[in-house]
Amino acid sequence: MSATTVEAGVAESITKQEARSTAYLQSRLAAKDTITDADFEVPIIDLSPSFSSSLEDRQSVASQIRKACTTSGFFYVKNHGIPSPTLHSILKQAERFFDLPSSKKEDLHIKKSRYGFGWEPSEYTSIAGDVESKEGFNLGYEAGLDRSGGDGKYRNLDGTHDKANFWPKEEDLPGFYEGVAEYYGAVLELARHLFRLFALSLDLSENHFDSMITHPGGISRLLYYPPPKNPQPTKSDSLPDGEEVGLGAHSDYECFTLLLSSTTPGLEILKPSGKWHIADHVPDAFIVNVADFLMRWTNDLYKSTIHRVVNRSNEARYSVPFFFSINYEEVVETLPTCLKEGEEPKYRPIGAGEYVLERLNATTKDGAGFYGNAEVFDKGQVV
Repeated sequence: MSATTVEAGVAESITKQEARSTAYLQSRLAAKDTITDADFEVPIIDLSPSFSSSLEDRQSVASQIRKACTTSGFFYVKNHGIPSPTLHSILKQAERFFDLPSSKKEDLHIKKSRYGFGWEPSEYTSIAGDVESKEGFNLGYEAGLDRSGGDGKYRNLDGTHDKANFWPKEEDLPGFYEGVAEYYGAVLELARHLFRLFALSLDLSENHFDSMITHPGGISRLLYYPPPKNPQPTKSDSLPDGEEVGLGAHSDYECFTLLLSSTTPGLEILKPSGKWHIADHVPDAFIVNVADFLMRWTNDLYKSTIHRVVNRSNEARYSVPFFFSINYEEVVETLPTCLKEGEEPKYRPIGAGEYVLERLNATTKDGAGFYGNAEVFDKGQVV
């Protein structure tokens, strides 16, 4: 066996161990620190100055992002440049998709995908072991959705070049692909812009991450949360035993998430005290949260905040999260600038694509994963 093969096996083993670990989630759910709740807030950040030619203006926004990422790990962004009609349209596309007959959606079932793409019925997956009420439609990056055209080097989560997305037939859902593509292209541009602000927030050069996002992983989901059988008060964070959970408590996997939602509340963010903060709806704004890669890069300076979704109302909730990643063949390891003198990294290097795939596999029934075996990326080897 060659040295490269051994190293690749070690890389896959480390990444799988890290992806399957629930230690961080369990430690956060068990934490009780009422003192730090006083600093908890989810600020609304105006992105207008970030489009300025003035570095000082852009840095001012980056400083606000840093403050949010070192407190709650969540923030809203407004004046982000995506037109209101585009936002409203994608929520309408979600509603249209979930109104399809089950027979049409069954053709797109995620059990037919290596990557969890397509239609996700509520009973097929669980992010934290709960019985979840959500229904989803999942898709990933493809060059045709990237307004830059991409660089032609995109590879799937398992390193293959196969076409991965499933789409409804045009006769079943006219205009659906075009509607999703318009939104996806716009939010991908915004994510790249935000990543430059994240770089500034970490005292890095503005273009530090640019080479890592030329063909990035970008999984998006259209989600439907039906009204619960027993609606609960929307200002109470308690959840009686046996009540419905739309999406169980979890952290996101990638760099950061941009979430668009309908007016029906549902997102709940875990505060340091162990209580849940019910996020307000801010019209035409995205809510952004730190995910696992940024936490690992920053050695816990930025926390990947635990959150869940509970629809307590008597109305349906629709949402469209966009999970922004780096190119899947990249390796995520602690940034030297985030280590104090003499400090050691808290996290081992991981392969980006393998980590996300393994986290997705863990959500399937019995954690068995989607069909097919993941290959090791040429570059994504931890040695």
